Amino acid sequence: MKFDIITIFPNIFSGFLSESLLAKAIKRKIITVKTHYLRDWTEDRHQTVDGKPYGGGPGLVFKIEPIYKAVLSIKGKVLRQNKKVKSKVILFSPRGKKFTNELAKKWSKLDQLIFICGRYEGVDERVAEYIADEIISMGDYVLNGGEVAAMAVIEAVSRQLSGFMHDADSATKEDHAQYTKPAEFSIKEYVLRGKEGNKKQKIKILRVPKVLLSGNHAKIEEWRKKNS
Repeated sequence: MKFDIITIFPNIFSGFLSESLLAKAIKRKIITVKTHYLRDWTEDRHQTVDGKPYGGGPGLVFKIEPIYKAVLSIKGKVLRQNKKVKSKVILFSPRGKKFTNELAKKWSKLDQLIFICGRYEGVDERVAEYIADEIISMGDYVLNGGEVAAMAVIEAVSRQLSGFMHDADSATKEDHAQYTKPAEFSIKEYVLRGKEGNKKQKIKILRVPKVLLSGNHAKIEEWRKKNS
């Protein structure tokens, strides 16, 4: 699986890609991740990637030209290698459809994902209309740019790939409440007593649910379904 990221802040990804399971997956060539510096596809002295929006308004908008050239270049490298790949170009925007685990599963069947990471007030709408295959939102909130969204998608999609997880079942199991040792843990609570609000210390025991210690697998599974 190949991930190509178009961004003006490529260094944001350095730590993210050099740790944990992602680093191991890159080393084992389960995934390939490459950042592309958008300013490399500009032609002016200042490497301008943005401009003021037509009609007025605050901030700056990413121009279509460098994004178009970047996507064309990334796709062109694949074509020059005479490879037939299943690829999608993804633009991140709060106006897009929400990213889900089902979408991560679907995308994991592809060979390549190309991410366009906007910044400032967004990107020229013609990028959404004519260059991107899908417009994706990570939720009902606004991020500073598409880089964090790209990281989330890379991780979610990579989890679906064979060999990425140590435990193959971990990628498909639903999330549920979990506990580990010790079975009992004590914490101190301070309770206000009396009119003057004097504090009195109280010890509270936090216990693992008895069903998880019972060894009854049927009941444990039933409990997990109720608490997922």
